[in-house]
Amino acid sequence: MPGSATAPLVCMLSAAHPPADVRVVAKEGAALAEAGWRVLHLCPANGAAAPGSHAGVAIRTYARGGGWRGRLGNIPALARRAAASGAAVLHASEPDAWLAAILAARRSGARVVLDVHEHYPSRLDGRLPKPLRPLGRAAIRLACRALSRRADAVVVAKDGLDGDFADPARIVPVRNYAAAEPVEPRRHGPGPLTLVHLGALGRSRGALEMLEALALCPGETRLSLIGRFTDGSEADFTRRAAQLGLEAAVARHGWMPHRAALDLAATADIGLVLFQPGVENHRLALPHKLFDCMLAGLPVIAPAFAEEVAAVIREAGCGLLVDTADPAAIAGAVRELADPGRRAAMGAAGRAAALGRFGWGAEAARLVGLYRRLAPLPDEAAA
Repeated sequence: MPGSATAPLVCMLSAAHPPADVRVVAKEGAALAEAGWRVLHLCPANGAAAPGSHAGVAIRTYARGGGWRGRLGNIPALARRAAASGAAVLHASEPDAWLAAILAARRSGARVVLDVHEHYPSRLDGRLPKPLRPLGRAAIRLACRALSRRADAVVVAKDGLDGDFADPARIVPVRNYAAAEPVEPRRHGPGPLTLVHLGALGRSRGALEMLEALALCPGETRLSLIGRFTDGSEADFTRRAAQLGLEAAVARHGWMPHRAALDLAATADIGLVLFQPGVENHRLALPHKLFDCMLAGLPVIAPAFAEEVAAVIREAGCGLLVDTADPAAIAGAVRELADPGRRAAMGAAGRAAALGRFGWGAEAARLVGLYRRLAPLPDEAAA
């Protein structure tokens, strides 16, 4: 239940995350609100109407300019808003929000938590000539370590991110595992297969490879896309689908609320996680879509090179690992999963793992434990 009026306020500070973001609000914020803290998500409106609250977390939006210039120019104003919130803890979710939180804490005395979702030192790799990439990574790593020294704790969403931050004693893993959702899992049976991809779409996430793979599958195979193209490649996708004669085989549902997306995914047969190689964040990825497919009872086809994803799939026995840059390998995995009994067994194993070994409960407990040290609740402080 939401915290009492005397409970410390936690401000989840975002420079880019949407109002009802799955990790920031539906997982972390909801866990803290359920434990008794008052929780506010201060975030950009992104031109859309936002709810007043979500999952026990109050939502307050602000206007922000577009692009990187807009984000950089927003830092002073975001720091002022954060300081004025009266929060006991500022929990910041992106590098510009980290800096805003640290600036705000100088004025307000709030504690600061940096939430690390990605491998930031490699973010400039695609914009720098190859010889300059090590220098770019080193510079960003130094900045990450400098900011972390001014924070009270650093939360990491997946393994492999902690080495870029100072003082291992301040690092708390809160992995991006599955929050239980009351979704009815897929009941697998014979018949044509539907493949489903959830979340952001684009070239680096295998949008074109999934089309090429679909063209190699039996003619009645279908592809369901739940999410948006985020890299401007939708026109190329549409053009290639037409060239392959696949327009009728692809259903594009656009962005949907998380629960609705899960329910729709559970009507498909196989989940796709098709990150392409050559991106460090893909090697270290631990995406919501993987756990969403597991909760929905779907076997997953995923990249063998993605260490975090591959480890989950191997341990849970819930999918097949392939070279996701090779459409023939993807299509081959689809053929291997044509047997409904095999899909049902893998889907059941994945769902059990998502509700158990890879469930959100233990991660939420670790986050709550951190906050009991940083901003004790009134009854705990009195004890």
